[in-house]
Amino acid sequence: MRPGEPCCPKAKKRAAFDPFPGRWWCSRGPRATFLVVLINVLIAAEDFGRLREITQVLVEFGFKDLVQRMGLLGFLHRAGSVLHWETVRGLEELPAPHRVRLAIEKLGPTFVKLGQLLASRGDLLPPEYIDELSHLQSGVGTVPFEDLRSQLTQDLGRPPEEVFSDLDIEPFAAGSIGQVHRAQLPDGRDVILKIRRPGIEKKVRADLRLLERLAEILEKEVIELRRFRPQVVVRQFSRSLKAELDFSVEARNTEQIARNLRDSEDLVIPEVFGEFSCTRLVVQEFLDGHSAAAWIRGNHPPGLDPERIASIGADTILRMVFDDGFYHADPHPGNVLFLPEGQVGLLDFGMVGRLSVERRQQFVLMLAAIIDRDEDGLVDTLLEWSDGAEIDIDALAQDCSAFLDRYIGHELKDLDVAGMLRDITSIVRENNLVLPADVAMLIKVFLTLEGLGRRLDPSFSLDEHLEPVARRMIRRVSSPQRIIQSNWKDLRRLMVALPRDLRRLVMRARRGGLRIELDLKRLDDFGQQLDRSANRVTVGLITAALIVGTSISMTIDSGPMLMGLPVLGLIGFGTSFSIGLMLLWSILRSGHR
Repeated sequence: MRPGEPCCPKAKKRAAFDPFPGRWWCSRGPRATFLVVLINVLIAAEDFGRLREITQVLVEFGFKDLVQRMGLLGFLHRAGSVLHWETVRGLEELPAPHRVRLAIEKLGPTFVKLGQLLASRGDLLPPEYIDELSHLQSGVGTVPFEDLRSQLTQDLGRPPEEVFSDLDIEPFAAGSIGQVHRAQLPDGRDVILKIRRPGIEKKVRADLRLLERLAEILEKEVIELRRFRPQVVVRQFSRSLKAELDFSVEARNTEQIARNLRDSEDLVIPEVFGEFSCTRLVVQEFLDGHSAAAWIRGNHPPGLDPERIASIGADTILRMVFDDGFYHADPHPGNVLFLPEGQVGLLDFGMVGRLSVERRQQFVLMLAAIIDRDEDGLVDTLLEWSDGAEIDIDALAQDCSAFLDRYIGHELKDLDVAGMLRDITSIVRENNLVLPADVAMLIKVFLTLEGLGRRLDPSFSLDEHLEPVARRMIRRVSSPQRIIQSNWKDLRRLMVALPRDLRRLVMRARRGGLRIELDLKRLDDFGQQLDRSANRVTVGLITAALIVGTSISMTIDSGPMLMGLPVLGLIGFGTSFSIGLMLLWSILRSGHR
């Protein structure tokens, strides 16, 4: 087989599409896997232009080395795409976190939302990156209403003027995915229309396809970024953003949270009008109130009590988290309203969090471990949250012990919850652990809630609101009755599943599909030693054959002679002697290793 020639039938088929001619296409090679990924990315011509744009932005903001290591520069050049190498003056001197933020903002809404997600992952990124990404802004413009009219007519089944008695064509608010307009129903009720931007789904899905492929390339080709689990982060982000694209999901989320909190007199959730809502449109009640964002900017109308609002908001979010396990995951100031009579209005349920009963128990048990200075309990919780990677448990235990020393003598109500969560994420990051997506989102919500509460009320303390909820949860989890019920439930599940699992195991064994995998770390070295030994035996046999053949040739008198000896025999003896010396040297060298 010549160098560069495909090494198997499958490789020959792939080689027809090889953008890197002259390389071996054996599917077992890491480079082959990388190329397959790239080809999958670039199969669609519409994605190629976007990939080129992303590459250009990365190069422009000083990340040319990263692009080269991913192998994208060579591919784009071979595809006939010419990149512009001019870098904005002074950008290379800026800190890397700042350049990352600028690049993300230039790449558009999808990447901005990814950056906002990463800003909540203190377990993955250092503090300087978290701080920079928290300042990300989308910077999207508004869409003229005439560009929305056709889509709105399709979704309503008739022109919007026939559905609403009054419709304001000027946007009330605009986001990266949707745009909001005020309207009025024929019965006089004020509503808002959240309309998805035309064409946004196609662009977002194309970006997500590229992100998934690029994350796979990063994880395989850039070793330093592997610990950040780019594929896991992108999968989490992709699920979240696809849900945000579907406005019917937001409508269902709003209705579910309204049902869960229907007995709350201090909270108002806007009513959703399901007969008008669909994938690209959600119509809901207009809440006329004063935004917490406006209050923070300095617009303080008389009669509002921000301290009470902060308290209501904290109690509401904590109730959603620990009692319902289904909560508003984006409680930033723009989504909180001060309503008449001191009520609080919550808006925008496109992003919600879900927390299983088990995860809620783990969280409160972690709080209990901190109060009781239970090092083993804290380590066990963090290990349960890890993804099964190899961990230095002794180092993790030392970090947990140092962390717990800072809380000796503290009661639950005296904990600095925000600071404590930041310390936990630092421990996770420094020990190469990764928080589960639901835990990372919960920590982000708590930090956002703490920040909003402090901006509304400087004396606000999340600890005071968390303490009674956590105490109640700890008593519930630690009660003998709950422990017996939990263990009995696990035992019952085991007894139900055991016969079925045994039957499947036997059936697989009968079909010859049962395999036992052994991971023996020294087996590879043993195999290499066998290969070397076999090679030496082969060389020895060849050398012996040369000596025998040369001895026979020395008995022949015909042919060229040198000092009375046949030249062919002398060459044979010289070759045999050289090979023998090389073999002896190889054996002696291996004995000193």
